[in-house]
Amino acid sequence: QIATQISVLIAKVARVDCPRQWPQLIPTLLESLKVQDDLRQHRALLTFYHVTKTLSSKRLAADRKIFYDVSIVIQYWLRNFYTSNFFFLVLRKLTVHGFVEPHWSVEVMGFLHAVFERLKQFLECSRSIRAENVCRDRLEKTIILFTKVLLDFLDQHPFSFTPLIQRSLEFAVSYVFTEAGEGVVFERFIVQCMNLIKMIVKNYAYKPSKNIEDSSPETLEAHKIKAAFFTYPTLMEICRRLVTHYFLLTKEELTMWEEDPEGFTVEETGGDSWKYSLRPCTEVLFIDIFHEYNQALTPVLVEMVHSLQGPTNMEDTNAILMKDAVYNAVGLAAYELFDSVDFDQWFKNQLLAELQVSHNRYKPIRRRVIWLIGQWISVKFKSDLRPMLYEAIRNLLQDQDLASCFHLQSLLFFLNACLPVDDFEFRTDQFLLYLESMFTLLFQLLQEVTQCDTKMHVLHVLSCVIERVNMQIRPYVGCLVQYLPLLWKQSEEHNMLRCAILTTLIHLVQGLGADSKNLYPFLLPVIQLSTDVSQPPHVYLLEDGLELWLVTLENSPYLTPELLRIFQNMSALLELSSENLKNCFKIINAYVFLSSSEFLQMYAADLCRSFCELLKDITTEGQVQVLKVVENVLKVNPVLGPQMFQPLLPSIFKGIIDGERYPVVMSTYLGIMGRVLLQNASFFSLLLSQMACELGQELDQILGNVIEMWVDRMDNITQPERRKLSALALLSLLPSLNSVIQDKFCGIINISVEGLHDVMTEDPETGTYKDCMLMSHFEESKATEDEEPPTEQDKRKKMLALNDPVHTVSLQQFIYEKLKAQHELLGEQGFQALMETVDTEIVAQLQEFLQGF
Repeated sequence: QIATQISVLIAKVARVDCPRQWPQLIPTLLESLKVQDDLRQHRALLTFYHVTKTLSSKRLAADRKIFYDVSIVIQYWLRNFYTSNFFFLVLRKLTVHGFVEPHWSVEVMGFLHAVFERLKQFLECSRSIRAENVCRDRLEKTIILFTKVLLDFLDQHPFSFTPLIQRSLEFAVSYVFTEAGEGVVFERFIVQCMNLIKMIVKNYAYKPSKNIEDSSPETLEAHKIKAAFFTYPTLMEICRRLVTHYFLLTKEELTMWEEDPEGFTVEETGGDSWKYSLRPCTEVLFIDIFHEYNQALTPVLVEMVHSLQGPTNMEDTNAILMKDAVYNAVGLAAYELFDSVDFDQWFKNQLLAELQVSHNRYKPIRRRVIWLIGQWISVKFKSDLRPMLYEAIRNLLQDQDLASCFHLQSLLFFLNACLPVDDFEFRTDQFLLYLESMFTLLFQLLQEVTQCDTKMHVLHVLSCVIERVNMQIRPYVGCLVQYLPLLWKQSEEHNMLRCAILTTLIHLVQGLGADSKNLYPFLLPVIQLSTDVSQPPHVYLLEDGLELWLVTLENSPYLTPELLRIFQNMSALLELSSENLKNCFKIINAYVFLSSSEFLQMYAADLCRSFCELLKDITTEGQVQVLKVVENVLKVNPVLGPQMFQPLLPSIFKGIIDGERYPVVMSTYLGIMGRVLLQNASFFSLLLSQMACELGQELDQILGNVIEMWVDRMDNITQPERRKLSALALLSLLPSLNSVIQDKFCGIINISVEGLHDVMTEDPETGTYKDCMLMSHFEESKATEDEEPPTEQDKRKKMLALNDPVHTVSLQQFIYEKLKAQHELLGEQGFQALMETVDTEIVAQLQEFLQGF
């Protein structure tokens, strides 16, 4: 152990200093390998291995060049040392990482060919070594180490591997798919060989472009070798062997399944499990080969399906396992078999009947049929057949022993497959007939199962059901609402299960709408815990907790003291500046819409401080999110809002004067300042005076600069609401005798006419213009069956809009009244002189809009 730690330490120093500041390290280690002292040689080799491993991991171009140069020297010295595993490990690193084009090196290619020879010798040697022999384990580890060289080399240098493709395929296929491997292969070796075949079959470097002329000669050569090897007989044998040998459930799997059906499932194929586990590996290899050679293999698989039509002998275990394997293959290749299998007819004529077979020996088929339908339902399955399917699934859910049942995992997999939000074939009206019974049975299952993973799976299905039917779930959720607090308490040590509970609560709150207030005694402490960064579980629960917090606010009919108190968690969340910041801003906005007065009186000061800190170092998108909160505050509370967020307004004012370069930020600046100017003119005057003092300029000069920049950057504003707001805000400066405002009169009118073009629509019957943004012109919107009903927050926003000048003041009427007042103030001659500063074309357009006034 001490020697290993010293070797690792030397390697870490070498990563920084070798070979520039420590050029003698490699030569010294190489010389030490020549000594006759076994212990000294072993220590040198141990150090050499760790140094090589560390240097090979460097990725900068200059470092890679140095390692390439060193590798040539080391490879020459070590070419005759294949006797030790450490020597082999060093050679593996050098071969894989030490050459730009290793196929030009005679030593490298000779080493790789030697690997095949040694592998054959080791495998033949294993025939005479029994499993209980202590040498057997070491031999198998050595064999795996040799196969890793081939896999790593293929991964790093696919074109340099081209001369080895033929030999690799012959080697792997002969041992895995012919009698040559009987008695010598073991599971880990089979996985390595299958991975080697898969990497060659799926390697994009070996796939020619659709236009052959665009493909490199190396790609064409590799493709030619593959095509020559994968003939129809070879492909057919590989396919049949995969399905009829490797897909069969083993006795060990069946025993484990019987003993613990809830905890065992063979569908664990996610992530990188195919690299290490036999069953996922065989399935992934089958998928890749079938995809690559589907024209040749489709008839083979279809013929296997046809041979299994009709009832199966319950006493013939092999026939049952064979049907399970074939059904597995058809499910994995669903997308490739789309045009070759009439799944609807197959379902009606055979699969539905097989779901109803209750014989104990038929459990594997029943479970596989459920899984198979789940695979095909998003590929090819008529929506008219779904009621028949729901009926069959309901019958399966009614199984008294479902919690310990052989097909539990597949049933849950199917329910996940047939209820996703993005399944366009799903029809709620078909499912509603089975909603009560399905939901009740799923809830019973949730109580009966004991393992966390299974409970998470059931909760996910329940969440999908709630999300699908939305408000129509209300009559059936009482039992679940009562059970979730108990489950939350029981899952204190299982944060992933708590995440599933949070997800279920999110959909539950959305389904219950305003009635979710009855959940607050349980719901609010859950949100409190999940979003408190001082509590360790927040690492797992925060994202879902924020989502639950948001939907709770959106569906809350009123603000409660407890809901208000939870906001104490927000300051710490804003300080994190994490990817959850966007949801934090949504939550703040939801509080503003829910009860701005109570909320702002308690938290405005803290919020303003947090925003000031955030704006010092935040992205443009984050800056806009902060500003939108301020804009919403001003919209909801135009009198107190500017006072509460006064520290932020000078920087916004200065940003306008300086001509903020980001259009989206400038647009938000102008939206905020428009609200202040239009709805709180007295505060705007105070702000103007403050800025004049801070900048050391005359008040009128500051006002002129703001108006000029506003007019100049009007095109930055894309939202029609903000464009109308800008027109209303600048028009609110009229009537005026102020020379600066009169100097900018032309710009104000230009913006006003632009606003008219944005919001005015012509009535085809009367030929008159109307402001389309006035709420009185909006028809009462009714949610269609496909649309979600409005949340409480949607209703609050609607009420807010009914009091917003943008939606209550006619821009046409406002312009007329302001021009009339200016006319009265200046008199005919003075007003005409002012109008002459406006372009004649703009005046003509204005007169057209104001016809009838």
